[in-house]
Amino acid sequence: MKKSLISLLSVILVFVLVSSAIAAGQFNGAWPYSPPPVGHFNTYATNNISLGMYYDLMEQPLAMYLWATGKWMPLLATKWSLNGKTNTFRVYLRKGVKWQDGKTFTAKDVLTTFYLGYLYNWAVWRYVDKVTAVDDYTVDFHMAVPCAPMVLERYILRTQIRSDAVYGKYASQVIALLNQGKKSDSDEMKKLRAEFDQFRPERIVGTGPFILDPKNLTESEATLTRFDGYWDSEKIQFDKIKVYNGETPVVTPLVLSKEVDYATHGFPPATEKQFIQLGVKIIRPPTYSGPAIYFNHNIYPFNLKEVRQAIAYAIKKEENAFVSLGDSAKRQIYMTGISDNLVPLWISEAVQKRLNKYDYNLDLAAKLLTNLGFKKGADGIWVTDKGTKMEYELLVPAEYADWSAAAENAAEQLTKFGIKTTVRGITYAQHPTEVRAGRFQMAIAAWGSAHPHAHFSYYADLITYNYPSGLGPGMNFPLVQTTKSAGKVDLDKLITQSAEGYNTLEQKKIVEKLALAFNELLPIVPLWERYGNNPALDGVRVTGWPKDSDPIYKNSPYADNAVAIMLLNGTLKPVTK
Repeated sequence: MKKSLISLLSVILVFVLVSSAIAAGQFNGAWPYSPPPVGHFNTYATNNISLGMYYDLMEQPLAMYLWATGKWMPLLATKWSLNGKTNTFRVYLRKGVKWQDGKTFTAKDVLTTFYLGYLYNWAVWRYVDKVTAVDDYTVDFHMAVPCAPMVLERYILRTQIRSDAVYGKYASQVIALLNQGKKSDSDEMKKLRAEFDQFRPERIVGTGPFILDPKNLTESEATLTRFDGYWDSEKIQFDKIKVYNGETPVVTPLVLSKEVDYATHGFPPATEKQFIQLGVKIIRPPTYSGPAIYFNHNIYPFNLKEVRQAIAYAIKKEENAFVSLGDSAKRQIYMTGISDNLVPLWISEAVQKRLNKYDYNLDLAAKLLTNLGFKKGADGIWVTDKGTKMEYELLVPAEYADWSAAAENAAEQLTKFGIKTTVRGITYAQHPTEVRAGRFQMAIAAWGSAHPHAHFSYYADLITYNYPSGLGPGMNFPLVQTTKSAGKVDLDKLITQSAEGYNTLEQKKIVEKLALAFNELLPIVPLWERYGNNPALDGVRVTGWPKDSDPIYKNSPYADNAVAIMLLNGTLKPVTK
């Protein structure tokens, strides 16, 4: 009897110890976020507590994309299909999913998510005109304008689904206004958006495997705790995820002290060298994007394409790339507004030969300005034909080490050429607001987008920080232009048309027209394309990192983050001690 009791106690003790070891599993990441009172939990409105890749572990999307295979990993959706005859995209939802407040996930949550997106001019509404629930677990997206399947899938499947219990009150008002014939530009819809912008939920309620309790959120770190009611809980290997708050200067010492297991910040080459010396693995995924110089087109002479072209010629982009990120930055070759990785997929060799690569050429830059009637003053600074000196400010997120380096180098090169440029750094949280409001002269912001369809890159280049976004005048670049390379173009319409229909060959023709127009007009000047230099610490808290050749690393760290996927599918595991 005693032996049996002792054996039973031994088994219980072992179970407790093993359970404790599992429960103690913690993954440490880093992401810059805005804590309260500035930051909030309305994940539609600006200044929300943006946790980037970690949002996918809370407010889960319908699916995530695997770049190497071109396939989707089902999450809240189990399957989907396109009916080309009725122009309907049908999504079948996963049954048995619970929200973190205990409510059941249904089609109503999907409707709420997308109809609130209408308030924010989500691009999906350029094609979709109605979202309906066929039943509790089937949703139909009807297209007024047929859309390329890979574009529609991205807009729908990759959207993080919000809770109807949290947001339904406002979504029902959007639906009611639409039923009355009110559109996004109506006074009623604008008033509702202004009201909803002030809505402040008490917390994020998601369907993902991790919960963010507000009491676990501070200015320095956020701790996500395991949600035991998650539908695929057995694959989740970690009990906690700690996210350190901060940009590169804050996160660097944490990586060096091995307090962070993974980060996607833009670390300078010298810092990356330190990581490697410490034995930290460096992952270099493509981001299909990078920094560009944005111009306020309300300011003369930035509204002249020749001036923007001169600026492109006056910057040695190879140098700008190297000083910013070393091996993880490559200058833009084709200057089309899409990743050079995507150019062969969308642009024929014949059209590629017509593209201006804007190789470094100070003589050509000077000639462009001289032909406009500009002259260099005695102090070496260019003076416009209206007699104003070309002296400008370049706005950059101060905490972005790679972008800050790019800004300083570009300013130095432009000043040497005779366009006196002063860098002004402001906090990364405020930078997008200033650019969207048009409160800048020149600014460093992102070009391109991590999606294989070129449509998304042109949307990012020409809409996100421009007046059609509805978020402000932004760079205020007119989208109807007359070009030598492509004739008269309506870029806004072309962006929409680039994703219309089911004929990829026709879409390529439109993309080529966009590429030619962009290359000539240079509404923004891409500097370089970024590849990650993401530190991944192995063997301290986390193990299971795949080899560098693993196809999962084709995923962009800012779109379908490979580490988020590996946390969801159980590839990454806690170190057992």
